[in-house]
Amino acid sequence: MDLPVGHDKNADQIAYWNGPGGQRWSDRQAAQDVLLAPVSRLLIDRARVQAGERILDVGCGCGSTSIALALRVAPSGFVLGVDISAPMLETARRVAPKELPLDFVLADVTVYPFHPATFDLLTSRFGVMFFADPMLSFANLRLALRPTGRVAFVCWREPRDNPWAMAPLQAVYQHVPRLPQMGPEDPGPFAFASEERVRRILGGAGYSEIVMERCDLSLDIANGGGLDAAAQSALEIGPASRALEGHPAEVRAAAKESIRETLKPFVRGDSVALAASIWIVTARSA
Repeated sequence: MDLPVGHDKNADQIAYWNGPGGQRWSDRQAAQDVLLAPVSRLLIDRARVQAGERILDVGCGCGSTSIALALRVAPSGFVLGVDISAPMLETARRVAPKELPLDFVLADVTVYPFHPATFDLLTSRFGVMFFADPMLSFANLRLALRPTGRVAFVCWREPRDNPWAMAPLQAVYQHVPRLPQMGPEDPGPFAFASEERVRRILGGAGYSEIVMERCDLSLDIANGGGLDAAAQSALEIGPASRALEGHPAEVRAAAKESIRETLKPFVRGDSVALAASIWIVTARSA
């Protein structure tokens, strides 16, 4: 498998997203697109995408946001989806309609040599929280933006504001040791939870007119499939899945039962909806 040329400090993330972790996300592409569709709609709305624009979609994963953006800018615009995960980009290339003005590249945006002043808009749906040196990464991305370029991305707020992810994890902790404590600025899903940190990173990388909008929403982690589907989803993706890595089948089975019990109060018909909270971040390149 080809791996992207990356910054030395991003080696752990490159290894993870090109290993079993990235493959799990790729395997769940269709389900994740449904789960995160409300977030994608918010992102595209706040980005104010215009026909004919050139867009750089960072951490594009399996390509759903890149495809949605390409539909907006077609026929005269263009979208470039960038990710470090070869398995996820393989899925993206497979599912993307061939007629769209869209391409994908396997790359670490911290060091990738983008053509200067090429893009009107930089977007990302949960793809920018994994940089080891985010100020350096955003500085390199800014070089790819035109002087009038815009930024619009979404990132998770504090773990306590996201029970959709943390409730299953607490259930799993009845059976396995806790994950290592992460520092507030370590790469990970909640690394951009601090408004002060995000403003410091973007300001230090040269961006201006930084706006951070809190948005609270509800995510159906069952995707309409009922309680069992919700529990299985937690086992396959997210922090509960990470905590269970390497544990035997009997431990996973017990953990799944605990997840089911934790999620029962949230069942409404075939939905299992839990609270989520994100930042919608917008900025200018200069």
